[in-house]
Amino acid sequence: MKTNIGLYLALLFGVFSLSTSAIFVRLANAPSAITAFFRLFFAALLLLPFLLTSKENKRQLLSLSKKQWTLGILSGLLLSAHYMLWFESLRHTSVASSTVIVTLQPLFSIAIGFVFLKERFHKLAIGGCLIAIAGCFLIGWGDFQISSQALFGDLLAFLAAGFISIYFFIGQAIRKELSAVPYSVISYLSSSLFLGCCAIMERSSFSGYPAATWMAFGGLALISTIFGQFIFNWLLKWIPATVISMSILGETIGTCILAYFILNEAISFQQGVGITAILLGLVLFFLSPPIQRNR
Repeated sequence: MKTNIGLYLALLFGVFSLSTSAIFVRLANAPSAITAFFRLFFAALLLLPFLLTSKENKRQLLSLSKKQWTLGILSGLLLSAHYMLWFESLRHTSVASSTVIVTLQPLFSIAIGFVFLKERFHKLAIGGCLIAIAGCFLIGWGDFQISSQALFGDLLAFLAAGFISIYFFIGQAIRKELSAVPYSVISYLSSSLFLGCCAIMERSSFSGYPAATWMAFGGLALISTIFGQFIFNWLLKWIPATVISMSILGETIGTCILAYFILNEAISFQQGVGITAILLGLVLFFLSPPIQRNR
Protein backbone atom coordinates (compact mmCIF):
# COMPACT_ATOMS: atom_id res chain seq x y z
CA MET A 1 0.00 0.00 0.00
CA LYS A 2 1.42 3.30 -1.07
CA THR A 3 1.90 5.84 1.70
CA ASN A 4 4.60 7.78 3.45
CA ILE A 5 7.25 5.35 4.70
CA GLY A 6 7.63 7.46 7.86
CA LEU A 7 4.05 6.66 8.84
CA TYR A 8 4.69 2.95 8.54
CA LEU A 9 7.89 3.21 10.54
CA ALA A 10 5.84 4.91 13.26
CA LEU A 11 3.28 2.10 12.96
CA LEU A 12 6.02 -0.51 13.38
CA PHE A 13 7.35 1.30 16.46
CA GLY A 14 3.84 1.45 17.89
CA VAL A 15 3.30 -2.28 17.37
CA PHE A 16 6.62 -3.09 19.07
CA SER A 17 5.77 -0.85 22.03
CA LEU A 18 2.30 -2.39 22.31
CA SER A 19 3.91 -5.83 22.50
CA THR A 20 4.98 -5.04 26.05
CA SER A 21 1.38 -4.76 27.29
CA ALA A 22 0.82 -8.39 28.24
CA ILE A 23 4.22 -8.56 29.96
CA PHE A 24 3.52 -5.55 32.16
CA VAL A 25 0.04 -6.86 32.99
CA ARG A 26 1.55 -10.15 34.15
CA LEU A 27 4.13 -8.28 36.25
CA ALA A 28 1.48 -6.07 37.87
CA ASN A 29 0.19 -7.72 41.03
CA ALA A 30 -3.18 -5.95 41.03
CA PRO A 31 -6.82 -6.55 40.00
CA SER A 32 -7.64 -6.12 36.30
CA ALA A 33 -9.72 -2.96 36.81
CA ILE A 34 -6.98 -1.31 38.87
CA THR A 35 -4.27 -2.22 36.35
CA ALA A 36 -6.32 -0.83 33.46
CA PHE A 37 -7.29 2.27 35.47
CA PHE A 38 -3.73 3.29 36.25
CA ARG A 39 -2.57 2.49 32.74
CA LEU A 40 -4.99 4.99 31.19
CA PHE A 41 -5.04 7.52 34.02
CA PHE A 42 -1.24 7.83 34.00
CA ALA A 43 -1.25 8.00 30.19
CA ALA A 44 -3.75 10.88 30.31
CA LEU A 45 -1.58 12.69 32.86
CA LEU A 46 1.44 12.28 30.59
CA LEU A 47 -0.47 13.89 27.72
CA LEU A 48 -1.97 16.76 29.75
CA PRO A 49 1.10 19.08 29.40
CA PHE A 50 0.88 18.73 25.60
CA LEU A 51 -2.80 19.62 25.78
CA LEU A 52 -2.47 22.60 28.13
CA THR A 53 0.61 24.18 26.51
CA SER A 54 -0.73 24.05 22.96
CA LYS A 55 -3.10 26.84 21.88
CA GLU A 56 -4.41 24.73 19.02
CA ASN A 57 -5.14 21.73 21.23
CA LYS A 58 -6.91 23.93 23.79
CA ARG A 59 -8.90 25.66 21.04
CA GLN A 60 -10.04 22.32 19.65
CA LEU A 61 -11.01 21.07 23.10
CA LEU A 62 -13.08 24.16 23.88
CA SER A 63 -14.85 24.08 20.52
CA LEU A 64 -15.90 20.43 20.62
CA SER A 65 -19.47 19.70 19.56
CA LYS A 66 -21.85 17.48 21.54
CA LYS A 67 -21.35 14.77 18.91
CA GLN A 68 -17.57 14.87 19.31
CA TRP A 69 -17.83 14.73 23.10
CA THR A 70 -20.23 11.79 22.82
CA LEU A 71 -17.98 9.89 20.44
CA GLY A 72 -14.91 10.65 22.56
CA ILE A 73 -16.56 9.38 25.73
CA LEU A 74 -17.97 6.36 23.88
CA SER A 75 -14.46 5.51 22.68
CA GLY A 76 -13.33 5.68 26.31
CA LEU A 77 -16.08 3.25 27.34
CA LEU A 78 -15.05 0.83 24.59
CA LEU A 79 -11.39 1.13 25.55
CA SER A 80 -12.15 0.45 29.21
CA ALA A 81 -14.20 -2.63 28.27
CA HIS A 82 -11.38 -3.84 26.03
CA TYR A 83 -8.74 -3.57 28.75
CA MET A 84 -10.96 -5.03 31.48
CA LEU A 85 -11.74 -8.08 29.39
CA TRP A 86 -8.21 -8.54 28.08
CA PHE A 87 -6.44 -8.05 31.41
CA GLU A 88 -8.85 -10.50 33.02
CA SER A 89 -8.19 -13.02 30.24
CA LEU A 90 -4.48 -12.92 31.08
CA ARG A 91 -5.36 -14.31 34.51
CA HIS A 92 -7.03 -17.38 32.98
CA THR A 93 -4.82 -18.25 30.03
CA SER A 94 -1.25 -17.79 28.82
CA VAL A 95 0.24 -14.54 27.57
CA ALA A 96 0.74 -16.03 24.10
CA SER A 97 -2.82 -17.33 23.72
CA SER A 98 -4.49 -14.20 25.13
CA THR A 99 -2.46 -11.94 22.87
CA VAL A 100 -3.20 -14.19 19.88
CA ILE A 101 -6.95 -13.99 20.40
CA VAL A 102 -7.10 -10.27 21.15
CA THR A 103 -5.15 -9.53 17.98
CA LEU A 104 -7.84 -11.18 15.86
CA GLN A 105 -9.36 -7.73 15.61
CA PRO A 106 -8.71 -7.57 11.83
CA LEU A 107 -11.65 -9.97 11.42
CA PHE A 108 -13.93 -7.46 13.13
CA SER A 109 -12.31 -4.51 11.34
CA ILE A 110 -12.69 -6.03 7.88
CA ALA A 111 -16.34 -6.87 8.58
CA ILE A 112 -17.08 -3.37 9.91
CA GLY A 113 -15.22 -1.72 7.03
CA PHE A 114 -17.00 -3.89 4.45
CA VAL A 115 -20.52 -3.35 5.80
CA PHE A 116 -20.44 0.25 7.03
CA LEU A 117 -17.66 1.95 5.06
CA LYS A 118 -18.02 -0.05 1.84
CA GLU A 119 -14.32 -0.96 1.94
CA ARG A 120 -13.19 -3.50 -0.62
CA PHE A 121 -9.96 -5.44 -0.26
CA HIS A 122 -7.73 -7.02 -2.90
CA LYS A 123 -7.54 -10.81 -2.86
CA LEU A 124 -3.88 -10.57 -1.90
CA ALA A 125 -4.77 -8.52 1.19
CA ILE A 126 -7.47 -10.97 2.25
CA GLY A 127 -5.12 -13.90 1.68
CA GLY A 128 -2.40 -12.21 3.73
CA CYS A 129 -4.86 -11.53 6.55
CA LEU A 130 -6.01 -15.17 6.64
CA ILE A 131 -2.42 -16.46 6.63
CA ALA A 132 -1.46 -14.14 9.49
CA ILE A 133 -4.52 -15.15 11.51
CA ALA A 134 -3.72 -18.82 10.87
CA GLY A 135 -0.26 -18.10 12.28
CA CYS A 136 -1.88 -16.62 15.37
CA PHE A 137 -3.89 -19.79 15.91
CA LEU A 138 -0.78 -21.91 15.51
CA ILE A 139 0.89 -19.93 18.29
CA GLY A 140 -2.02 -20.24 20.72
CA TRP A 141 -3.41 -23.65 19.70
CA GLY A 142 -2.03 -25.43 22.75
CA ASP A 143 -4.20 -23.41 25.14
CA PHE A 144 -7.37 -24.36 23.30
CA GLN A 145 -6.88 -27.91 24.54
CA ILE A 146 -5.76 -27.33 28.13
CA SER A 147 -8.77 -26.54 30.32
CA SER A 148 -12.09 -24.77 30.62
CA GLN A 149 -10.30 -21.96 32.48
CA ALA A 150 -8.00 -21.34 29.50
CA LEU A 151 -10.99 -21.40 27.15
CA PHE A 152 -12.75 -18.82 29.35
CA GLY A 153 -9.69 -16.59 29.13
CA ASP A 154 -9.64 -17.02 25.35
CA LEU A 155 -13.32 -16.02 25.14
CA LEU A 156 -12.67 -12.84 27.14
CA ALA A 157 -9.80 -11.96 24.80
CA PHE A 158 -12.06 -12.52 21.77
CA LEU A 159 -14.65 -10.08 23.13
CA ALA A 160 -11.86 -7.61 23.87
CA ALA A 161 -10.82 -7.81 20.20
CA GLY A 162 -14.30 -6.78 19.09
CA PHE A 163 -14.42 -3.76 21.40
CA ILE A 164 -11.01 -2.43 20.36
CA SER A 165 -11.94 -2.76 16.67
CA ILE A 166 -14.97 -0.50 17.15
CA TYR A 167 -12.78 1.86 19.19
CA PHE A 168 -10.40 2.35 16.26
CA PHE A 169 -13.22 3.06 13.80
CA ILE A 170 -14.64 5.72 16.12
CA GLY A 171 -11.14 7.16 16.42
CA GLN A 172 -10.83 7.21 12.64
CA ALA A 173 -14.01 9.32 12.41
CA ILE A 174 -12.98 11.70 15.21
CA ARG A 175 -9.43 12.19 13.94
CA LYS A 176 -10.73 13.79 10.75
CA GLU A 177 -11.52 16.92 12.78
CA LEU A 178 -9.65 16.56 16.07
CA SER A 179 -5.93 16.29 16.89
CA ALA A 180 -4.56 13.15 18.53
CA VAL A 181 -3.74 14.75 21.91
CA PRO A 182 -7.18 16.18 22.83
CA TYR A 183 -8.91 13.08 21.47
CA SER A 184 -6.66 10.73 23.43
CA VAL A 185 -6.95 12.75 26.66
CA ILE A 186 -10.76 12.62 26.44
CA SER A 187 -10.70 8.92 25.63
CA TYR A 188 -8.17 7.97 28.31
CA LEU A 189 -9.72 10.10 31.08
CA SER A 190 -13.27 8.89 30.40
CA SER A 191 -11.99 5.33 30.18
CA SER A 192 -10.14 5.63 33.50
CA LEU A 193 -13.33 7.05 35.05
CA PHE A 194 -15.31 4.00 33.94
CA LEU A 195 -12.56 1.68 35.16
CA GLY A 196 -12.33 3.51 38.47
CA CYS A 197 -16.06 2.97 39.01
CA CYS A 198 -15.63 -0.73 38.23
CA ALA A 199 -12.78 -0.95 40.72
CA ILE A 200 -14.89 0.74 43.41
CA MET A 201 -17.79 -1.64 42.79
CA GLU A 202 -15.36 -4.55 43.08
CA ARG A 203 -14.02 -2.97 46.29
CA SER A 204 -10.49 -3.03 44.90
CA SER A 205 -7.85 -0.88 46.56
CA PHE A 206 -6.18 1.99 44.70
CA SER A 207 -3.11 1.87 46.95
CA GLY A 208 -0.86 -0.47 48.90
CA TYR A 209 0.79 -2.18 45.94
CA PRO A 210 4.50 -3.13 45.83
CA ALA A 211 7.00 -0.97 43.94
CA ALA A 212 7.26 -3.54 41.13
CA THR A 213 3.53 -3.20 40.46
CA TRP A 214 3.72 0.60 40.32
CA MET A 215 6.61 0.26 37.88
CA ALA A 216 4.46 -2.06 35.77
CA PHE A 217 1.66 0.55 35.82
CA GLY A 218 4.17 3.16 34.65
CA GLY A 219 5.44 0.88 31.90
CA LEU A 220 1.91 0.26 30.68
CA ALA A 221 1.20 4.00 30.60
CA LEU A 222 4.42 5.20 28.98
CA ILE A 223 5.62 2.35 26.76
CA SER A 224 2.47 0.37 25.93
CA THR A 225 0.04 3.31 25.74
CA ILE A 226 1.91 6.52 24.84
CA PHE A 227 4.51 4.86 22.60
CA GLY A 228 2.03 2.25 21.39
CA GLN A 229 -1.71 2.88 21.49
CA PHE A 230 -1.42 6.70 21.29
CA ILE A 231 0.67 6.40 18.13
CA PHE A 232 -2.20 4.45 16.57
CA ASN A 233 -4.59 7.28 17.51
CA TRP A 234 -2.21 9.73 15.84
CA LEU A 235 -1.90 7.58 12.70
CA LEU A 236 -5.67 7.18 12.26
CA LYS A 237 -5.77 10.48 10.39
CA TRP A 238 -3.71 9.00 7.54
CA ILE A 239 -3.93 5.21 7.86
CA PRO A 240 -7.30 3.36 7.85
CA ALA A 241 -8.40 1.63 11.05
CA THR A 242 -8.46 -1.71 9.21
CA VAL A 243 -4.78 -1.38 8.29
CA ILE A 244 -3.82 -0.46 11.84
CA SER A 245 -5.80 -3.40 13.20
CA MET A 246 -4.02 -5.70 10.76
CA SER A 247 -0.61 -4.41 11.79
CA ILE A 248 -1.35 -5.17 15.44
CA LEU A 249 -1.11 -8.87 14.56
CA GLY A 250 2.61 -8.22 14.77
CA GLU A 251 2.12 -7.66 18.50
CA THR A 252 1.86 -11.43 18.88
CA ILE A 253 5.42 -11.87 17.66
CA GLY A 254 6.85 -9.25 19.97
CA THR A 255 4.93 -10.57 22.97
CA CYS A 256 6.05 -14.16 22.39
CA ILE A 257 9.68 -13.04 22.22
CA LEU A 258 9.40 -10.83 25.31
CA ALA A 259 7.56 -13.58 27.22
CA TYR A 260 10.43 -15.93 26.40
CA PHE A 261 13.09 -13.60 27.82
CA ILE A 262 11.14 -12.06 30.72
CA LEU A 263 8.58 -14.67 31.81
CA ASN A 264 10.47 -17.79 30.70
CA GLU A 265 7.57 -18.93 28.50
CA ALA A 266 9.21 -21.17 25.91
CA ILE A 267 8.68 -20.70 22.16
CA SER A 268 7.87 -24.08 20.64
CA PHE A 269 8.48 -25.22 17.07
CA GLN A 270 4.75 -24.79 16.41
CA GLN A 271 4.85 -21.21 17.66
CA GLY A 272 7.90 -20.56 15.50
CA VAL A 273 5.94 -21.70 12.45
CA GLY A 274 3.09 -19.45 13.55
CA ILE A 275 5.41 -16.44 13.83
CA THR A 276 6.70 -17.13 10.31
CA ALA A 277 3.13 -17.32 8.99
CA ILE A 278 2.22 -14.01 10.63
CA LEU A 279 5.23 -12.30 9.05
CA LEU A 280 4.35 -13.74 5.63
CA GLY A 281 0.72 -12.68 5.97
CA LEU A 282 1.65 -9.14 6.98
CA VAL A 283 4.04 -8.82 4.03
CA LEU A 284 1.33 -9.94 1.60
CA PHE A 285 -1.24 -7.60 3.15
CA PHE A 286 0.95 -4.51 3.03
CA LEU A 287 2.17 -5.26 -0.51
CA SER A 288 -1.40 -5.54 -1.82
CA PRO A 289 -3.16 -2.70 -3.69
CA PRO A 290 -4.79 0.01 -1.53
CA ILE A 291 -8.23 -0.42 0.04
CA GLN A 292 -11.01 0.72 -2.29
CA ARG A 293 -14.14 2.45 -1.00
CA ASN A 294 -17.33 2.25 -3.01
CA ARG A 295 -19.43 5.38 -2.84
